[in-house]
Amino acid sequence: MFELFLGMKYLKAKRKQRFISVITVISILGVMVGVMALVVVLSVMNGFRADLMSKILGVNSHILVLSLTGPFNDYQKAAEKVDKVEGVIASTPFIYTQVMINNSGAVSGAVLRGVDPESAGAVVTFKSMIKDGSITSLKKKIDGIPPIIIGGELAKQIGAHPGSVITVISPEGKLTPLGRTPNTRRFKVAALFDSGMYEYDASMIYISLKEAQDFLALGDKVTGLEVRVEDVYKSDKISRKIQKVLGYPYWTKDWKVMNRSLFSALKLEKLTMFVILSMIVLVGALNIISTLVMVVMEKTRDVAILRAMGASSRSIMTIFMFQGLLVGVVGTFAGLVSGLGLCQLLAKYKFISLPADVYYISTLPVQVEVADVSFVAAAAVVISFLATLYPSWYASRLNPVESFRYE
Repeated sequence: MFELFLGMKYLKAKRKQRFISVITVISILGVMVGVMALVVVLSVMNGFRADLMSKILGVNSHILVLSLTGPFNDYQKAAEKVDKVEGVIASTPFIYTQVMINNSGAVSGAVLRGVDPESAGAVVTFKSMIKDGSITSLKKKIDGIPPIIIGGELAKQIGAHPGSVITVISPEGKLTPLGRTPNTRRFKVAALFDSGMYEYDASMIYISLKEAQDFLALGDKVTGLEVRVEDVYKSDKISRKIQKVLGYPYWTKDWKVMNRSLFSALKLEKLTMFVILSMIVLVGALNIISTLVMVVMEKTRDVAILRAMGASSRSIMTIFMFQGLLVGVVGTFAGLVSGLGLCQLLAKYKFISLPADVYYISTLPVQVEVADVSFVAAAAVVISFLATLYPSWYASRLNPVESFRYE
């Protein structure tokens, strides 16, 4: 194809055309920077979403089974029915309430979760969170004092460490003739946990289910059941199945519902960043237009000779389209290589740190998705192609007679 040959030849500047060559390089750099920025930013946002999701699901279960009447009995029968639902891996009872904790005058609010040490590990990934201990540490009392596991950040706030004895205060205390009075109980810190989520690490504490029932005077009642499923993305469907099996007064909610606003905001932010960063690619496309316009003006005589030799207007248009498209393809390829290389460096060395109390995570996560990279590459090539249309059409409309008249 002589069109492709001439298009590539016109990219190689002669001595008198150095300025056009500089603009061509700037066009390639514009497309490259735009593609690189898109690949890196979208990969970081994918990584942020995946990391946030893994941390949230590491502390919380996939589905919660609750009752409209509040804490309920016969949770064993409900758990048996839930475990038989297709897609469910395991379930465990839990108790959830808000308390205050005190350690030598250092007071802080906390969220108390009573869990079953026997079955909780199959639903929530305690093994990777708890440091120097395990969830089974809640089974036995330490020196006659019931054990407790608290978050690492919360431990820093109140000055506690493994072995410390802390006081837990519940506003839902004992009922006396003078009214309800706060209930207090001493617990010994058996271990610390680090989920990677500052919000959880600074507010969550765990005790055994039996201790929580006794401490809160619930008898044999629990707040609900936590459920783990095989496919987290099908949790909404499995949640509806569980609710249908259990019936009234039980109701369910999955992790998608509990974190809907957060993940919707991340999705919208990703789309917004794509639109904004696409403007950089458009800058490169405008440079392609200016390059081709200058080349057409400089190659007017060549175009006239080609037309006189029998080249069609379509062939002339194809020459300059190939030239602009080559600039876009080279810039896109360079942007993909540099973007993926930068993502690899970010993932390997983690040289960018973040304040965990603001962003929930301490390092910049990266997750490259083939679909996003392919879409970015396709969008950059399409934009570059569209930028070639007008200059190429203008070149194909040149009149060879007018071109020769003043030569």
